[in-house]
Amino acid sequence: QELNELFEELAPKLAVEAMRKALDESSTGPGEIDAVFLCTCTGYLCPGLTSYVAEKLGLRDDTYLCDLVGLGCGAAIPTMRAAEGFLKANPSSCVAVIAIEVCTAAFHLADDGGVLISLCLFGDGAAASIWKGDAASSQTKWKAGNFLTTHRPEHREKIRFVNDMGKLRNKLHKSVPALAAEAVSFLFEKRRCDPDQVLSHTGGRDVIDALETVLPYKLAESRAVLAAHGNMSSPSVLFALAKRLEQSPNDSRLWLTAFGAGFAAHCCEMWRD
Repeated sequence: QELNELFEELAPKLAVEAMRKALDESSTGPGEIDAVFLCTCTGYLCPGLTSYVAEKLGLRDDTYLCDLVGLGCGAAIPTMRAAEGFLKANPSSCVAVIAIEVCTAAFHLADDGGVLISLCLFGDGAAASIWKGDAASSQTKWKAGNFLTTHRPEHREKIRFVNDMGKLRNKLHKSVPALAAEAVSFLFEKRRCDPDQVLSHTGGRDVIDALETVLPYKLAESRAVLAAHGNMSSPSVLFALAKRLEQSPNDSRLWLTAFGAGFAAHCCEMWRD
């Protein structure tokens, strides 16, 4: 019960803080937001977190609110994909995408290697971004597309949350780094062109090491995010993206990937004209 209450207290605060930063950096007013797509897997609220975000930021009462749950660490990219679909159907719209995890609300102690690694690895975080349809954007900004997913349900029991006496317990098998590398390599082969950089979900040290054996890139941003924040689950790849955008302003094409429970892996390409 204490963990559930922790999520209900902290998740709205983190989501709203991230959203305010995104609104400020994009010079967007809360009244301009037509839809909010939010993902989380570390807690459950009904109504979902988007209800709290809408209230605290003063969004319009006709703003479309969409909460995605159960997608695990890879959730940010399919959430962006859901936003892309909304914008294609409503090209004059402006939408927000939020990835928020309170991993401390999934705190669990057990004499199990996967649980112990999780205790050392995970941290809390939130990331938000603002996206506009072609008819709403007057400037050339970053675009996202070519979303792809691969899911391997036969490996579901190797990385997932299970309910253990009312608590979320992370299952984490030692084969996960190799699984991630194989799935990401499969997706990378389907890219449209070579990006300036690959930005990955942090996963963990062994995961990043495995990815670098199958990708012709060094994942410096992902390593930096892991060192500074731990594995924040779904927001992690967006933290890596923010770091890259800040440090390499001349990039014109990026490739993002994230993966986790399912077992599922996702990717997308970002570019600017």
